[in-house]
Amino acid sequence: METNFSTTLSQSAEIDEPADYAALHTVSVVMLGITFVLGILGNGLVIWVAGFRMARTVTTITYLNLALADFSFNATLPFQIAWIIKEHWPFGWFLCKFIMIVAEINVYESIFLITLIALDRCSCVLHPVWSQNHRTVGLAKKVITGIWFLAIFFSLPVIIFTNTLTNEQGYTYCGIHPGSLLGDTMEEIEKVVIPLSIALVTIRFIFAFNIPVAIITVCYGLVATNIHKRGLIKSSRPLRILTAIGVAFFLCWFPFQLVSLLIAFWSKIQFSETLVILLDLTKHLAFFNSCLNPVLYVFMGQDFQKRLIQSLPASLEKALQEDPDQTGDTASTSMPPPLDVELQAR
Repeated sequence: METNFSTTLSQSAEIDEPADYAALHTVSVVMLGITFVLGILGNGLVIWVAGFRMARTVTTITYLNLALADFSFNATLPFQIAWIIKEHWPFGWFLCKFIMIVAEINVYESIFLITLIALDRCSCVLHPVWSQNHRTVGLAKKVITGIWFLAIFFSLPVIIFTNTLTNEQGYTYCGIHPGSLLGDTMEEIEKVVIPLSIALVTIRFIFAFNIPVAIITVCYGLVATNIHKRGLIKSSRPLRILTAIGVAFFLCWFPFQLVSLLIAFWSKIQFSETLVILLDLTKHLAFFNSCLNPVLYVFMGQDFQKRLIQSLPASLEKALQEDPDQTGDTASTSMPPPLDVELQAR
């Protein structure tokens, strides 16, 4: 996901590098490197387990698509690591546009799928009969396909405006700007880029953070309240996994969204080197969220100590399996047990 806005593109070459700028680069490379390794291995394992070892259910299809989105995003990180090390974009216009489009689409897809998981869990707990009758693999495929198209729609600014830009010092940047399409001088470009950056950041904050967080929070509250009434709040595996995914999403993405808003609106007043540094750090924290989900699937499951001595595929398969009260989309024709019995069995 591209986050180098107009101020960072046009003014970063004009400021003196802080004394600890090299340390910042090192931290950035280490964070991205860890995210890449954990994300490729973890999400690759989830893809293998959910895609090839398990039956097709609503749960496995949803988690499979989430892993595919995160895996695709993780695959773009080596290019961003090279960008940081070389301090300019060395891969040309085509890879600039392709990498940033892939990253942007899959970030939106990941966020929307996490929201869908929360809605799915909520519907299964609050409306088990409806879920039994209408929650099918076919419907899940249609909804997830719609989410992919929705992610592409929200990525249109990146698809249209991502470009390379070479400054007077000869450094090439890859980011959101119209290049020579809407002006030849930096001043002319900034007149377009700054409002574009503000609009883009605002859209991301609303649709890729505020609304998902609100939905996840409401779903968590409804599920927790429903389960608490039955006195089973400590034994619900879906609630633990849902909570862990939601909290991880919020903690990883909120700092980045906040700093993005500040830097986009602050650029109209003055340039802040500190905010640019914070943007890099919080961006990499947000990226780290793409490698966390496979870890949470295993760690937040029941009997974690026992799972440590199991094989990872078996652990993931158990974490991603369909819940007994969510079997309406499987080949089984038997009716699921009552929700109380199912929750007590966990």
